[in-house]
Amino acid sequence: MKPFYVLVLSVYLPLAAGAQAVPADPVPAPLVAAEVDLKALEYLSRPVVVFADSPNDPNFIRQMNLLAEDPAALAARDVVVIQDTDPAAQSAIRQKLRPRGFSLVVLDKDLRTVIRKPLPWDVREIARAIDKLPSRRQEINERQPAR
Repeated sequence: MKPFYVLVLSVYLPLAAGAQAVPADPVPAPLVAAEVDLKALEYLSRPVVVFADSPNDPNFIRQMNLLAEDPAALAARDVVVIQDTDPAAQSAIRQKLRPRGFSLVVLDKDLRTVIRKPLPWDVREIARAIDKLPSRRQEINERQPAR
């Protein structure tokens, strides 16, 4: 019986080594603030806006890398990432939110500003903050009603 197990393992072990994990959904590219109409996102998505004075700002680069680490957590919360690294363009979003230098701004689905941070936050911190919102709690209750 032992030789049979050895034979089975020798046949299937190379196949298992060749198996690869299914790649996660690709990270959706952040939207550019000049091309986004916030009213179109109202009640559909939670915009997370990342502002910087330059795309080379170290805080901006770090924030975008942190957001790319867990896109599934953001997608579960209907988050849309918007970036604005051109203060000279004076996009409508920049005029509405008035950032100074690097800024992370999280908006709720009703486009009300929920969080403003002057330093990068990871997805876990953003998700926790969103999960505390009344609108998010209502979504969770609707998706998983009490038994």
